[in-house]
Amino acid sequence: MAISAPSSDSLSADSKRGWVVNGLLLGAAIAAHAALGLRWFRKSRSRVVGIIPARFASTRFEGKPLVHILGKPMIRRTWERSKLALTLDHVVVATDDEKIAKCCRGFGADVIMTSESCKNGTERCNEALKKLGKNYDIVVNIQGDEPLIEPDIIDGVVKALQGAPDAVFSTAVTSLKPEDALDPNRVKCVVNNHGYAIYFSRGLIPFNKSGKVNPHFPYLLHLGIQSYDSKFLNIYPELPPTPLQLEEDLEQLKVLENGYKMKVIKVDHDAHGVDTPEDVEKIESLMRERNIS
Repeated sequence: MAISAPSSDSLSADSKRGWVVNGLLLGAAIAAHAALGLRWFRKSRSRVVGIIPARFASTRFEGKPLVHILGKPMIRRTWERSKLALTLDHVVVATDDEKIAKCCRGFGADVIMTSESCKNGTERCNEALKKLGKNYDIVVNIQGDEPLIEPDIIDGVVKALQGAPDAVFSTAVTSLKPEDALDPNRVKCVVNNHGYAIYFSRGLIPFNKSGKVNPHFPYLLHLGIQSYDSKFLNIYPELPPTPLQLEEDLEQLKVLENGYKMKVIKVDHDAHGVDTPEDVEKIESLMRERNIS
């Protein structure tokens, strides 16, 4: 029996239908796999530890963590505020100084002793995480010089990282006060339309061609708190220093210069950290105004 071959028109139509069906099935499979992966990734970021890095030696303010703020060591005030955050499963202090460690143990904090060789708070958090010996998905670096840190801000940066699977880092910004615009101790930030960091600087950014502060522009002040995916934190110390990081002396720039994404949330927070001895009086005045004991 002779078997006739299908016509080219018939073959073409059948092929097209086959490609469409296969394409739809493949697309559905990819979408399902991506959704499953996204759920898994977010789920895997459920365990959170807060680490407060604290060192005694500081070029601008030696012994800063132990300075008293209305009768309490600053590190204690930061620890007490951090303990109120709902997303943290554990809060520890990481320090290389026995005086700080003794003080913290005295008011009930868990302490991890770290090396003096840590170049910044991020590296100190990484060493502390390894010494904890427990599996955490997110590490929150809570600056020890933020005695009025809001627990809601801590929760906010954690949730921001949990909700951004393409980011390895999250942080917070607030409105910059005009008097802080040219202060190099107040780090400024610019973000894109999707809430990811573009750049951080000790200088005013953006900087317009008039060379003056624009009173109508919504400049952003970077708050010290930041959270990391723990897997990324493990590789951070291995990344070589970058030119912008070294020039600005800002550790978060190494993250951006290496091509990683950083999620940024905007919060309402008018109390900045303690960078110099003069800031202690400012913080105490603010606390008195708010009846914070």
